[in-house]
Amino acid sequence: QVQLVESGGGLVQAGDSLRLSCAASGRTLRSSAMGWFRQAPGKEREFVAAISWGGGITNYLDSVKGRFTISRDNAKDTVYLQMNSLKSEDTAVYYCAAGGSVTYRRVDEYGYWGQGTQVTVSS
Repeated sequence: QVQLVESGGGLVQAGDSLRLSCAASGRTLRSSAMGWFRQAPGKEREFVAAISWGGGITNYLDSVKGRFTISRDNAKDTVYLQMNSLKSEDTAVYYCAAGGSVTYRRVDEYGYWGQGTQVTVSS
């Protein structure tokens, strides 16, 4: 059984930064790609970023490229999402997920999910 717990969300102003964390427990995910997704009210959950098991390959949604950075610390079984220059359209619940490949962008390609953390960006 794998548990993913996100933290770091909050209410910020446009242009601010936040760093989300996702801690894994129950089973090491060091051989798994990890991803971040988000879901805004009334919208489908969408892919944001993914990182390979070794951390050397990353994949981003076009609208967050250059602003968001995904990273991981396998010694701590933790994945991070550094979000800079936040915009009101980034407002959503952010979810951490574990999957098989850094190229995966579909919700159904990830087998484990956290409970989500709210990010609200005021303009």
